[in-house]
Amino acid sequence: MKVLGIISFKAFPAKMGGQKGIAHFYHYLSNHCSVILALSKENEIEKTYPFQLHPFLFNHWVGFLNIIYIPSLIKLIKQEKIDIIIIEHSYFGWLGFLLKYFTGKPFIIHSHNLEFERFKMAGRKWWKMYAAYEKWVHKKANHIFYKCEEDAEAFLQLLPAKHPSYSIITYGTHLEKAPTHQEQLAARKWVEQHHNISTNHLIFLFNGTMNYAPNNNAANIIIKQIIPLLQKEKLAYTIILCGNGFTESFLQLADNIPEIIIAGYVPDIDTYLKGCTAFIQPSALATGIKTKLVEALANNLTVITTQSGARGLHYTYLHDKMKIVEDNNIEKFIHQMKSVELDNSQPIDTLFFENFYWNNIAHKAYLSLLQLL
Repeated sequence: MKVLGIISFKAFPAKMGGQKGIAHFYHYLSNHCSVILALSKENEIEKTYPFQLHPFLFNHWVGFLNIIYIPSLIKLIKQEKIDIIIIEHSYFGWLGFLLKYFTGKPFIIHSHNLEFERFKMAGRKWWKMYAAYEKWVHKKANHIFYKCEEDAEAFLQLLPAKHPSYSIITYGTHLEKAPTHQEQLAARKWVEQHHNISTNHLIFLFNGTMNYAPNNNAANIIIKQIIPLLQKEKLAYTIILCGNGFTESFLQLADNIPEIIIAGYVPDIDTYLKGCTAFIQPSALATGIKTKLVEALANNLTVITTQSGARGLHYTYLHDKMKIVEDNNIEKFIHQMKSVELDNSQPIDTLFFENFYWNNIAHKAYLSLLQLL
């Protein structure tokens, strides 16, 4: 089987959660079938991958210009004897529809979020127009890959009679097992020394790209709501914020709060995930699955999150590692932070890796692809 993936934005090199989600998915999918990717031009091919990459498309902001590349894509499909087309996100769903029309090849939309909901959260005035488009293109697809059941249920309600078949293809982890207690202790020591944190402190972590509305919302809740209440408590703690896109005003505000450390973008986030006490995600803004929570759990890090933030992770075997609080209940969220254990060594259930190891996810996707041939 040969698959053509079409990606409308910069995913290589993969640094952020969404980029890693695409790079890792196709890396592991290539263990099961042949993969070729057509990408937007700004992708940087820095190393050899187990699949072909063709970075010649316009990105989704001017995606309509790709009409001129339809002959090139048709030629690629015929030359490589492509069997199935996968469109990453719904942005280029129209392109998948046209390629299906001209080549007869089925296309899948690999949905990562409810995009119209994400645009609504971000205050985009045209979100209703995108909602109409997104419903239309979902109807035209042969199959949908959703990140969680919650997203699938939302679209099943929007398209009750015309929804195509679908699979839950979640975000994953490259880890096959949790880090050892010794690895966590070594990471904890590094974090303490690197940031000059006392050994008796609870260390809370949040990471994410701040130009994404839910991440920006979470960071502002931490600094404007959680910190003022925690400062009234007798609690030894430090909160580390990792990621990029922090505004100057946010950095100035954080600079006056001794309990906050802005680490910025860190290339090795796993060290922080292994070495901190808990990951905190206080935002109620959410679609898709929180990639950062999957990464945290894979590193055996306790997670404190809202009900909405836990989308795609409502599994009984996670209850010991994942503390879920009602949306917008800051006092209860703080109670969970105060109650967390300093020693974060209790192992996560092995069922987590059965469900979230990337190769298992890719195999599930492959079985769904086979059904379309």
